[in-house]
Amino acid sequence: MIENMAHRSTEHEVLAVVLQVRRLDTKNPQLSVLLWERAMDPERGAWALPGGRLRHDEDMISSVRRQLAEKVDLRELTHLEQLAVFSDPARVPGARTIASTFLGLVPSPATPALPPDTRWHPVSNLPPMAFDHRTMVENACARLIAKLSYTNIGFALAPREFALSTLRDIYSAALGHPVDVTNLQRVLERRQVITRTGTTARSGRSGGRPAALYRFTEDRYRVTDEFAALRPPG
Repeated sequence: MIENMAHRSTEHEVLAVVLQVRRLDTKNPQLSVLLWERAMDPERGAWALPGGRLRHDEDMISSVRRQLAEKVDLRELTHLEQLAVFSDPARVPGARTIASTFLGLVPSPATPALPPDTRWHPVSNLPPMAFDHRTMVENACARLIAKLSYTNIGFALAPREFALSTLRDIYSAALGHPVDVTNLQRVLERRQVITRTGTTARSGRSGGRPAALYRFTEDRYRVTDEFAALRPPG
């Protein structure tokens, strides 16, 4: 009887840490996270990760995709994976609620229309957040940084075609430190992660030689160098 009562009192929610490299109020692109403002107590008015309760008739991936589509009208994910489980009995008030977090990535050129209560925030300057959601964002960013070193996950943040300077800006924003464009090109080409398209970018107002365009060789996640690490310069 006690076990049945404990089972009934435990709820399960799925929460999405959706990241994109965006130009916000600064000149340089920034890694940003999608947050929405809670409209109900507890923590009314605090910023939170999008998500909600897991239905009895759906798996977690289906649930997080549904809730992103329904609640913040976000459908442009190029990568979605489960991250971690947060099960502290006191993480939220009321009934015990276990949270499964997911990492979602949106490519840089996408500009999804968002409802008024939803906004992109730079991960380097997060607002006050509900419950343990800040820890979830930090966990997701750490996972992304690691994966940028040993996988091809950069494809999920980049445009379909790009100049190397654009890719450098994306990696710099996501990693949180400057990236040398020549070194980045050498590493990714050696791993056969990127390739030239044979075309060039349009010339800017200043003229000059048009930049060669590249693309990722695959748009599916894979490990490229299990023990690699993209470290800060110096």
